[in-house]
Amino acid sequence: MSDIETLEAEISSAIMAAETERALEDVRIAALGKKGSISALMKSLGSMSVEERKIMGPALNGLKSRITSAITTQKETLADRALEKRLAAERVDITQPTRPGPISDGRIHPISQVMEEIESIFADMGFSVAEGPDIEDEHHNFDQLNIPETHPARQMMDTFYMPESEDGKRMVLRTHTSPVQIRTMEKNEPPIRIIAPGRVYRCDYDQTHTPMFHQVEGLVIDKQTHMGQLKWTLEEFCKAFFEVDEIRMRFRPSHFPFTEPSAEVDIGHARVGNEIRIGEGDEWLEILGCGMVHPQVLRNVGYDPDIYQGYAFGVGIDRLAMLKYGMPDLRAFFAADLRWLKHYGFSVLDVPTLAGGLSS
Repeated sequence: MSDIETLEAEISSAIMAAETERALEDVRIAALGKKGSISALMKSLGSMSVEERKIMGPALNGLKSRITSAITTQKETLADRALEKRLAAERVDITQPTRPGPISDGRIHPISQVMEEIESIFADMGFSVAEGPDIEDEHHNFDQLNIPETHPARQMMDTFYMPESEDGKRMVLRTHTSPVQIRTMEKNEPPIRIIAPGRVYRCDYDQTHTPMFHQVEGLVIDKQTHMGQLKWTLEEFCKAFFEVDEIRMRFRPSHFPFTEPSAEVDIGHARVGNEIRIGEGDEWLEILGCGMVHPQVLRNVGYDPDIYQGYAFGVGIDRLAMLKYGMPDLRAFFAADLRWLKHYGFSVLDVPTLAGGLSS
């Protein structure tokens, strides 16, 4: 029995001395494995007499049970120590600033932001937003808008044409969003009060022109409309968009095939260094075209011009963005330069509203 007590003491000491789970496993194998010291004693029971087995059997089983329990306890202790060590190493200082994420790094493109500003303003005036296809047929892009086949806008130097189909017809990349007005009138009876923002395409490329750009056009059709209403609408839009209390505006006679009378609109501004201040000074800047809807356009969509009249206007969204936020080159809008976007872009949380401020 003294040998068993000595063996138990040695194994117990080895168990307590084990600093890692790997070392503890080595102790277990040395004691309880197939060739372990306790396993060897268990095998020797077969060569003992009956009387010896009655004494040694319970003693060895008790030894095996105690050693197994000690190993289990030490294993749990070592696991707890390892967990405490790992938690200490992985501790996070919550007082440190967090890493920048999508909300702080992401930017809304100025065009998207200005589109939302425009839509917010006109929604407050009772306008709804209408959309149409970017690839149009000549019928909606030109014919229905009273643009004759000899008009310069229909030449290939100005318009992107798709290959002819088998019937000889050609589709075009729309040169304005006016086809959206035509499609809206074809599908709806007056009164109509819409804006049509979207991409448009023309063969042009310089500091203030790109082959693809953005326009918003407005259309109002009712039984009683006049130039005074058009003037008020544009004045209120410009005051809200540029966030000024007063604005100077003048209408110059012009010509568009789809409006009669037609006008180009200038707003007063002042140049202070490289800054353009809207609503101040004696200089004039052209920003949009407008007019009363041509009677022939109304006939084309099935309206009686003796009953219904309307006004329409169109303005370049990109140029409005350049004017409001001081961007000198239109081409940079489409250059996919992340540095430019981080400088001129808007936070994803800067949702423009009239109540909260469009550009606050």
